[in-house]
Amino acid sequence: MPDDPNSNLVSYNRHAWDQQVEKENRWTRPVTSAEIEQARNGDWQIVLTPSKPVPREWFGDLQGKDVLCLASGGGQQGPILAAAGANVTVFDNSEKQLAQDTQVAKRDGLTIQTVQGDMANLDAFADQSFDLIFHPCSNTFVPTVLPVWKEAYRVLRIGGRLLSGFCNPISYIFDYDQWQKGELVVRHSIPYSDLTDLSAAEQKQLMDDGEPFCFGHTLEDQMGGQIAAGFSLTGFYEDYWNSDQEPIDKYIASFVATQATK
Repeated sequence: MPDDPNSNLVSYNRHAWDQQVEKENRWTRPVTSAEIEQARNGDWQIVLTPSKPVPREWFGDLQGKDVLCLASGGGQQGPILAAAGANVTVFDNSEKQLAQDTQVAKRDGLTIQTVQGDMANLDAFADQSFDLIFHPCSNTFVPTVLPVWKEAYRVLRIGGRLLSGFCNPISYIFDYDQWQKGELVVRHSIPYSDLTDLSAAEQKQLMDDGEPFCFGHTLEDQMGGQIAAGFSLTGFYEDYWNSDQEPIDKYIASFVATQATK
């Protein structure tokens, strides 16, 4: 791993997600041609969180609408939305994640624009460029979410919607090694940062494994931050890992999805 997360987090996490593509992480596997064909016929669903499909009414009429898939590369959501009739731009930090979207577009005859960059800086786009922003659970990879909400508000048109998924910060209070053993042992406070809350040995292990560095943001920043940016929260649901391997599922939903309107 060529970059030090303490000196250049954006670059480090970019390389880490490039490695996740090589490892075929769940969120890097492109949709199939069969799924694209179904989407063309109006039969589709996508997720902001691990398992619960986003309500179709949150999208409105997608035909001809300008959609930004924000930090949403991987050849999954963007191609489905393009097949459903939207004009899709996929913006992501990882070039290899973006390559997955390009691959699906070429394979299935879709038009998708891809732009590489940091989700907290959308200078590549003019004010009021999009009708909809689709932002799945990815802001856990930036140290602060407030710039993300401000930029999303800027590039959305009046009446546009921001659909976001994010982690319930309670997930970050537990010791990760114990979590892997099926035990929930409280260790950390919120807000949480891999950069400050892990030991040097634990940070080295993350880097050796090619894992991105993560951050557990407060609900005040996640939800209150959207409101402070100017949005009205108009939709909400919770979600679970839905896996026997995740002990927290027995006690609380560990993901949140919101619809916010400008």
